Amino acid sequence: MAITTVLRRSISSVLPFAVVRRIVERRNHHHYSSALFTALYHSSAEKETSSADDPLVRAVKSNIKSVKESADHEAKVEVPNGFPFDIQDNPGQETISLAREYQGELIEAELYLSRVPGEGHDDLEAKNIPLDISVSKKNGTSLWFVCNAVPNEIIIDFLYLYLEDGEIAPFIPEIEENIREAFQKYLEIRRIKPSIYNFLSECMSKKKSKEHALWLKNVNKLVEA
Repeated sequence: MAITTVLRRSISSVLPFAVVRRIVERRNHHHYSSALFTALYHSSAEKETSSADDPLVRAVKSNIKSVKESADHEAKVEVPNGFPFDIQDNPGQETISLAREYQGELIEAELYLSRVPGEGHDDLEAKNIPLDISVSKKNGTSLWFVCNAVPNEIIIDFLYLYLEDGEIAPFIPEIEENIREAFQKYLEIRRIKPSIYNFLSECMSKKKSKEHALWLKNVNKLVEA
């Protein structure tokens, strides 16, 4: 979804340009240095084994085994009856995407991994699910919501308006409470409502487990390379 490039903080929006340029230069230098290292030491590296890495390899393999044996890793989330959205997992990314059509509108939502219930946190933040929503019209206009899903409420933090000519309407940081409540009803009509929180929370919990398993496998590949 293009919404992630607009609404989520990117490196270029958080860091000054000069810092971004230094990161790129360091990355390019790293690629060059890696190639030079490989050319100079490839033959000797093949003859040696890094016994110092053995504890890390064993730890990673042990965790991979534990994750594979976990019922949470393999179990599928049961979709509630009448849930109107198509669900797309995005392996290797921190998001799950939802999409549906409603009376000529395209409604899309992007759920982001966060601290999910069951991790020992009691505060409301621990139960928060970052959620970006777009409602696109046929004439090219759209509403973009930056939200947080918590038990019993979909909280609208920010609202962006995209006009027919592709321009973004001036951003208003503070939304009047009556307007915010009206937009919450607007989203509820389109089936983005508090009652889906438990399902979304379970989806993201399974997502986190799967991404953890994928991360461990990638670490294993890197260490054994």
